[in-house]
Amino acid sequence: MFTLVRSRVRTAALALSAVAALAFGATAPTGAAAAADAPVKQGPTSVAYVEVNNNSMLNVGKYTLAKGGGNVFDVAVIFAANINYDTSKKAAYLHFNENVQRVLDNAVTQIRPLQQKGIKVVLSVLGNHQGAGFANFPNQQAASAFAKQLSDTVTKYGLDGIDFDDEYAEYGNNGTGQPNASSFVHLVTALRANMPNKIISLYNIGPAASRLSYGGVNISSKFDYAWNPYYGTWQVPGIALPKSKLSPAAVEIGRTSQSTTASLARRTVSEGYGVYLTYNLNGADRSAEISAFTRELYGSDAVYKP
Repeated sequence: MFTLVRSRVRTAALALSAVAALAFGATAPTGAAAAADAPVKQGPTSVAYVEVNNNSMLNVGKYTLAKGGGNVFDVAVIFAANINYDTSKKAAYLHFNENVQRVLDNAVTQIRPLQQKGIKVVLSVLGNHQGAGFANFPNQQAASAFAKQLSDTVTKYGLDGIDFDDEYAEYGNNGTGQPNASSFVHLVTALRANMPNKIISLYNIGPAASRLSYGGVNISSKFDYAWNPYYGTWQVPGIALPKSKLSPAAVEIGRTSQSTTASLARRTVSEGYGVYLTYNLNGADRSAEISAFTRELYGSDAVYKP
């Protein structure tokens, strides 16, 4: 295992264990009936990325609002699967390190409990230094093949969608191409066609994020959400989505100060944005830091229930 430092403020530990090829099967129930009975809150969508190399996805479900009992978090992101490169086949493929694979294999205990609370669970996909990325598929066929791997994974494990994070691809490694104009457009178009009712989100960074139009097609509207990738800052993602689907605010729980966390939440509300992004939720009681934004977003403290 080795550790990578995120652009400016984000850290990602990526274990490069060998994982067998995907064998796709039936989708497990997602607990939609139970979720329908969950308390409803009013306000922006709250998102939590979880580094599953070190932390449990179940932490996302441990926080509720003191007023009304609704979930603090609406979307939980499994961080992260990888886009890897097979040098013999000269093709990109979806890779899970041992920790991501463990979460997926144990979906009944690691994913379903969140979904039963009404929390959507999305899989983030990240570059892995091998030259494969979302922005350098050589043709539409290659992009569509990878899109099928993504949608098949969502189906197999009963997930709620895919998050694109175009970092660490190191385009050009292993003889791969540089980013091109058509790649990401073909990929997202195919993925949306494969899963019309699932979440597709954009971590607004990297070559893919600036290549959203090709051949008269603009894929901006195919995303459900896009967010600022720089924690502790305010930056409106450069994508043509309504404010309700954008998070200009981004905070790292445990590193971004409570005053900044609160200030970004106040600005989210005052400027009419509909999403608030958090990163690196761990297993400690973080209710103080989380309350700093829930008070501004929802008018309530957060309660931690281990």
